Amino acid sequence: MLVNKLNKCRILICYEETGGGHKYAAEAVRLAIEELRQDSQDVEVTVEAMIKKTNILNHLFVELYNYLLRNHQNWMKYYCWFIEFLKPNQTWLGYKLSGTYLRNMLIRVRPSIVVSVHPMANHYIALAMKDIGLVGKVKLVIVVTDPNAALWSGWACTDADLIIAPNDLARDRLIELGIVPDRISMIGMPIEPMFLHPPAVSKEDLLSQLALDPKRLTILLSGGWAGGGAVAQIYQALEQITRPIQVIVLCGHNDSLLTEMRRRKEQSVLPTAILPYTDLLSSLMSACDLIVTKSGGLTTFEAIARRLPMAIDLLTEPMPQEVGTAKMLIEANLAKPLRKVEDIVPIVESLKIVENRESQALPTAHNLDRTDAVYDIAKTILSFR
Repeated sequence: MLVNKLNKCRILICYEETGGGHKYAAEAVRLAIEELRQDSQDVEVTVEAMIKKTNILNHLFVELYNYLLRNHQNWMKYYCWFIEFLKPNQTWLGYKLSGTYLRNMLIRVRPSIVVSVHPMANHYIALAMKDIGLVGKVKLVIVVTDPNAALWSGWACTDADLIIAPNDLARDRLIELGIVPDRISMIGMPIEPMFLHPPAVSKEDLLSQLALDPKRLTILLSGGWAGGGAVAQIYQALEQITRPIQVIVLCGHNDSLLTEMRRRKEQSVLPTAILPYTDLLSSLMSACDLIVTKSGGLTTFEAIARRLPMAIDLLTEPMPQEVGTAKMLIEANLAKPLRKVEDIVPIVESLKIVENRESQALPTAHNLDRTDAVYDIAKTILSFR
């Protein structure tokens, strides 16, 4: 009764909106599965944001995470240390509060395969599967989205049938945390297929729509999904650059930053477009010549897929699980560090424009060249049918 008795393969993908990366990873896996299955009706994919729905305490944890990310990113290390010390995602009390929701969700969806793309979900999902008799009948697959050794320990769930690691750094850390090597598949990062395909809007059309010059050097200044980091300070420093530039500022889900940047735009001589959260990031990355961003795993690997040079915002202390990503990208010469606000000036002044850059070869270290890994991730998941 609890196991899907139909011929249809039901895949349940679980994530949470702690920042935007986990949602993007869930969507990437869903889209790749649906692209591979084409018109076949024997596979059905359900995507669930589940952590904060389980109980009020988890809801508060998620809201606090996003508040800090948006307003006090330098405090995020304390949040991370607190979670790593207490491990609320692995406690008896935590599961007592979350279990009813999770068991009911599994019964409602009746999955053939459960895929988790969030470190705080794995252990409780595994316990819920045990409680309703799904172990050995329904596979649990974890897709890790921290591409370095400083990953959340919650990724290391020994009850998972398979953990898909983005690279050797993550794989080795999972083994240190007690995962049997045979249960780890090293594939790559799950970025959305749109970053692998031609942009939905051409550079000329997109920049013209934003009242910008398609022939001018364009800087994409991103506050990420939450709209955090040192966006305003970096924007001010960009005014010191002598070569002609223009700027697109992404404010994410931060209304205060959006208001502030619109005010700053009115006082600036830089041609500028100010945007809230947008679904056009793939096209924007193709249209721009440099992205200034924090070292989030999904955003940086999306930029890699677009061969877009990066300046990594280290002005605001990165979250612990993102420090290793910044180091890796800088060592691979895919990004320049921005440790002082004035560092942005020589980075932009010396930036070389590369024609047809999306055909450039990528470094092979740490799977940085596996931009299409999401398709292999999808194939691996579908192999459990």
